[in-house]
Amino acid sequence: MASNFSSSKYVTKYVTKVLGQSGRRKEGSGLQYGIVLDAGSSHTSLFVYKWPADKENDTGIVSQHSMCDVHGGGISSYAEDPPGAGRSLVSCLNQAMKDVPKERHSVTPLYLGATAGMRLLNLTSPAASDSVLSSVTETLTQYPFDFRGARILSGQDEGVFGWVTANYLLENFIKYGWVGEWIRPRQGTVGAMDLGGASTQITFETASQAEDPANEVKLQLYGQSYRVYTHSFLCYGRDQVLQRLLAGVLQRRISHPCWPIGYSRKVLLKDVYMSPCTSAQRPQDYDVNTKVTLSGTGDPILCQQLVSDLFNFSSCPFSQCSFNGIFQPPVAGNFIAFSAFYYTVDFLQKVMKLPVTSPGELGIAVKALCNESWVKLLERAPSQQARLADYCACATFVNQLLLQGYRFDEHTFPSIAFQKKAGDTSIGWALGYMLNLTNMIPPDHQNFRKGTDYGSWVVLILLFIMVILVALAMLFCFARSSKSQSAI
Repeated sequence: MASNFSSSKYVTKYVTKVLGQSGRRKEGSGLQYGIVLDAGSSHTSLFVYKWPADKENDTGIVSQHSMCDVHGGGISSYAEDPPGAGRSLVSCLNQAMKDVPKERHSVTPLYLGATAGMRLLNLTSPAASDSVLSSVTETLTQYPFDFRGARILSGQDEGVFGWVTANYLLENFIKYGWVGEWIRPRQGTVGAMDLGGASTQITFETASQAEDPANEVKLQLYGQSYRVYTHSFLCYGRDQVLQRLLAGVLQRRISHPCWPIGYSRKVLLKDVYMSPCTSAQRPQDYDVNTKVTLSGTGDPILCQQLVSDLFNFSSCPFSQCSFNGIFQPPVAGNFIAFSAFYYTVDFLQKVMKLPVTSPGELGIAVKALCNESWVKLLERAPSQQARLADYCACATFVNQLLLQGYRFDEHTFPSIAFQKKAGDTSIGWALGYMLNLTNMIPPDHQNFRKGTDYGSWVVLILLFIMVILVALAMLFCFARSSKSQSAI
């Protein structure tokens, strides 16, 4: 499947006409801005990006100017109150009005991209999904920005845009060289792994053709071709995994082995079974208003067994798979793992104070976390009480997803960097999405040169030193010869 950025129908062609309509290069100096609303399943974030006005479509210098977290749940949580979805964005949009200079408002592109939460809502109730999008569109059009649409991204879009963002920020596509020219580095790209609320994505460059065409995207960026493997697993995001584990506990009529000892909670059955991700575990007849009290047992082994039931490793129609019969080539190169990957590992390292640099260390850290009592956890991180009880389940899931699902091992696991940002910019799909729709990364680039790899630089420097030494030696010999002739 060939594409400049994405396979979805609204960006199958490179959008060169977008700038001609309302985002063409501005005259003069100063900064230009772009706004993206990342409407995730659990929350919405607004990002304001900036770049020099006279460098648009020519450089890799877009950076994050500011961000704002929208209060409340994601827009998909307003299925029964669509107008509320639009109202929820007002505070952050008002903040963007202040962050972007007033004279730039009318020429600042504004986008909203919705991800897995809205994909799930669109599966169960297309009408509700349309109403929510209509509500946010109505709100966004009331602001003086250049609003360019609210859309639901496909899982493939989300994965590829996240990969583009990570490599763009790390200057793997193009960078400003010390000689004052834009160069294309010869270093490889990094893979990107995103763990959101309702889905998880893995995307990385691969040399071989994918056995399943649905998992391959071909990109043309700055005159360089990239063959990228990508897959998005719906219902394998953090929040949906927790719901599926709750459904599994209720199905078995047991206490929750992933919750710490001393912790209990009342669970509303409607909240557990309303998602299509738990439909297979949903009882035929149940009272949606029933509440069940569950207690934690803090059992790492039983928790691991419960999480294992979320994966299917038994069948693979290809030469190799990750899980659920999905083709995946072997992981290779460096990776960046962000979103809930980062927060989970960060908790193990900073709160539990345990190293996580190998599969063995990750397993030990997960076991130690799951053995911790509720009282001890509260002592360690009182400010994280709302999410504290779920860290064991999340860490167990991350452990199995990375090692058994994606098949990282003792050799490849150390190549994963768990990061939230690259520099001052958050890693995620939002920046890559804006770069695509505003034509900020062209498929070809005439005004740059190829970078020279490290080995070549070493050889050139050594040759330069040798030339100097030879020249000095010749000068020394010439001087001695002249001195001898003078003496005669």
